Amino acid sequence: MEYITLSNGVKMPQLGYGVFQVTQEECERCVLDALKVGYRSIDTAQSYFNEEQVGAAIEKSGIERKDLFLTTKVWIEHYGYDAAKASILDSMKKLRTDYLDLCLLNQPYGD
Repeated sequence: MEYITLSNGVKMPQLGYGVFQVTQEECERCVLDALKVGYRSIDTAQSYFNEEQVGAAIEKSGIERKDLFLTTKVWIEHYGYDAAKASILDSMKKLRTDYLDLCLLNQPYGD
């Protein structure tokens, strides 16, 4: 796997598996399959409505969390400090993790 080093020193895999438009019914299996073939970066978002399935797949994979790079995105209705913080904590709960490697704004504009 090739990596790129971010400005904060974190190494991010250059190849990742995204779950945009992957249904809840298929998501867990798809992420498990991706992890089995070597993907170590998983990209999801609150607006994809499949964070829980991603978290379940990561847990079932047996891969240590430190060996994965997990990205999610805050949806527009959760912008602003307090709302974003609450939604990020909710995402982490759904993803069954105590940290995220990258958290993005999913349609950045406004406050």
